[in-house]
Amino acid sequence: MIIYNVTVNIEEQVHVEWLDWMKTTHIPQVMATKMFVEYRFAKLLTLQEDETGATYVVQYVANNMKDYENYLTDHAPALQAETRKLFEGKFVAFRTLMETV
Repeated sequence: MIIYNVTVNIEEQVHVEWLDWMKTTHIPQVMATKMFVEYRFAKLLTLQEDETGATYVVQYVANNMKDYENYLTDHAPALQAETRKLFEGKFVAFRTLMETV
């Protein structure tokens, strides 16, 4: 299984709006691509010393690398563009890829 991990730090002023959007719109759109079989959405309870806002992690689980790569080429650009349009300058995100062992 491949785990596509997205860590997002969102500014406090838009935190509630972003959280609602993630739960009701963005995550359902990602899952509707059928490239992932499950997801986990969690809030980090510990922040780095200089970090402000709230930090969340979304882990999307794909059956294989091909599904993940299809998501990246066919779906991610539009979904990421929508995120930037709505929350530009109010978040920082980084993505990592893992494989279950």
